[in-house]
Amino acid sequence: MKLSLATAALACLASQANAFTTGPTKFGGVGINSRSVNARNLLHQVSTSSNDSSSAKTTEDSNNDGDDTTATLTPEYQAAFGKTIATLEAAIDNDQLLQPLKYFTTEYFTCNQNAFLASEGKDETASPVQAAERILNAIQFGMKYGLGPNKFTFSPSHKALRGEGTCDEDTEDFYAFGCDFFRPCMDLKNSIVHGQDNLQKAFDQIKAGENVVFFANHQSEADPQVFSVMLEQTGFTEEAANVVYVAGHKVTTDALAIPFSMGRNLLCIHSKKHIDADPETKGVKNRQNLSTMSAMLSQLRRGGTALWVAPSGGRDRRNLDTGKVPIAPFDSKTIDMFRLMGNKSKVPTHYYPLAMVSYELCPPPDFVEAGVGEQRNIRFSPVAISCGAELESVGGLEKRHEFCENAEKVTDDLYQALTKEIGIYQD
Repeated sequence: MKLSLATAALACLASQANAFTTGPTKFGGVGINSRSVNARNLLHQVSTSSNDSSSAKTTEDSNNDGDDTTATLTPEYQAAFGKTIATLEAAIDNDQLLQPLKYFTTEYFTCNQNAFLASEGKDETASPVQAAERILNAIQFGMKYGLGPNKFTFSPSHKALRGEGTCDEDTEDFYAFGCDFFRPCMDLKNSIVHGQDNLQKAFDQIKAGENVVFFANHQSEADPQVFSVMLEQTGFTEEAANVVYVAGHKVTTDALAIPFSMGRNLLCIHSKKHIDADPETKGVKNRQNLSTMSAMLSQLRRGGTALWVAPSGGRDRRNLDTGKVPIAPFDSKTIDMFRLMGNKSKVPTHYYPLAMVSYELCPPPDFVEAGVGEQRNIRFSPVAISCGAELESVGGLEKRHEFCENAEKVTDDLYQALTKEIGIYQD
């Protein structure tokens, strides 16, 4: 899931994570100069020269890798983009790191410009100066917490860092950082939230000390931010910040994802595929999973917990033959495990289907990649969620697969209705 997550601006850094973590690493030794990317200095430069035609030329000079995407940027965005690229080039002298980062910077500026134009210039959060600030702050966080000797380490049960000084790293509100990074990229005017009565019921149950598990399809690395922003739109701002996400290893080891993940309440799990991939670390990962299960049970026993989990174990992928994005199949063992934990907690635990449409916001690769550091894309796009009615406990112990099949079917029905209404993936 990284979540201030999808700082896709750090894709290049994430792809070289191993280079930064072998031995007593210093940024300067692997292509990053000792002087850090300074967002404040850049903002001064951008704000004083965003209308300078010479700054637009800087874009062309900096973007010398053959990509003409910036030709679509207006002079104001070209100026900010050029200053941003120049700052990155001054700080990173390893081309393997720099090129993917420049790619995402182009994506992010284009996305923000599209948002600004769609709002007829009213959305100041998507302005060139603010876009530059967010992406450079994200890079700074990635360098500080995602790479090198100070790389942030997640416990099996991670509590969101909100700038409250609970630990040495708790100096920023990473939850707000993640939401603020992605919010301008969401076409909120055309976004959809359905099932508000079901959401109200679920959060009332949580407020009463009971537990709720949302079984969701998973479409993009920005899903936690999408869920939060959509809940904010319907008045569940406080509730959104308290949701706990079941997270795989990528969002806690990928330099791009780490700053976003730091702002989320997480239960960190190693998938079976990831455990089996490296026999030497299998024992350590299994022990961590046991610790996570223990932490989860403790939370459920306390009650008042909201869990978001993707029973598919990964993101939905585009069907290359049809161009559509079906939801990935739910894993019955995963659903069985959460129902078992709910029963063991002795606290009433409720299960809701949750359909999410966010694929176009941050389209993932068409094929699953085992490692970290995938190329990140970002688009100005509407998003949507739909919460279905509480799932009935169909199927007893011997027919528990029926519960899983029903959960998947209901979620898929909600998803198909959303895609039809939002106008994507239709024949």
